[in-house]
Amino acid sequence: MVDYNPKNWLTLIFTLHKSSLMRYLLPNLIGLGIYTAILAYVFSEHLELIIPGGVSIHGYVGIVLGLVLVFRTNTAYDRWWEGRKLLGALTNHSRNMAIKVNAILANDDLENRKFFLKTIPNFYLAVKEHLRNGVDSDELDLEGMPYLKAIKAAKHVPNMLTNEIQTRFNVLLRSGMITGDQFRVLNREAEGMVDVLGGCERIRTTPIPYSYSVYIKKVIFLYLLTLPFSLINVLGYWTIGMVMFECYVLAGLELMGEEIEDPFGYDFNDLDTDGMAKNIRKNVREIISMSDEMVVKAAS
Repeated sequence: MVDYNPKNWLTLIFTLHKSSLMRYLLPNLIGLGIYTAILAYVFSEHLELIIPGGVSIHGYVGIVLGLVLVFRTNTAYDRWWEGRKLLGALTNHSRNMAIKVNAILANDDLENRKFFLKTIPNFYLAVKEHLRNGVDSDELDLEGMPYLKAIKAAKHVPNMLTNEIQTRFNVLLRSGMITGDQFRVLNREAEGMVDVLGGCERIRTTPIPYSYSVYIKKVIFLYLLTLPFSLINVLGYWTIGMVMFECYVLAGLELMGEEIEDPFGYDFNDLDTDGMAKNIRKNVREIISMSDEMVVKAAS
């Protein structure tokens, strides 16, 4: 995710794009510019091209296409923003669970404190990687955890970690270390974490419908391919710049929608899930207070 100042117009206007969007768009802009330049030369120097109402026709089509692309971009942004809200909810559930665990457990309960100190951030990390290319267990803090072997064999690591958390709550309840009311309070946070996971998976596994995506791309392609024929008679060689600008606007909106509709990946505009995971680990360590002596005892 890009950290920037939205109020600094000059910096934003004159900063070159570093995203994959611009890297993909630039060759297409150059190719379309060459194609338009050839047409402009042929029809300006050798042939006379007159298309009655050509500019008006493309103008009407352009308006409709613009509205469709705005709808497309808004739909993609809704997915991006919903993903951000879900990760925010996961952050809240993680902090709330850590706060409640810290308040309920005895200060000298090193085993359970260590368990939640590591497992809550591990769940956030597992969700982050699960929404990408799968969880690498080496990224999790598994030292001294009872589920070390199970997690390496698990196909759905976030589910396995939630199961471990729920199992630990039940053990605490049966041993009398927490009451039934405390169990329900803690269980509510665990259920909320699972709900967030399901919401994120829904976004990740439900792309924009294939027919809709293909149709928009075909319309943009045909529109830009035929646009020079309606402008050359009016603009001459200026048609080259105008067509390239139209391509930048229309194709750019479509590519932007493609990039942000899956907000959990590695793209330039995706959510900073790595930073969020680091913050959760830091927050949980601050909340579930363990002195240096307690940490040494828990590790031994």
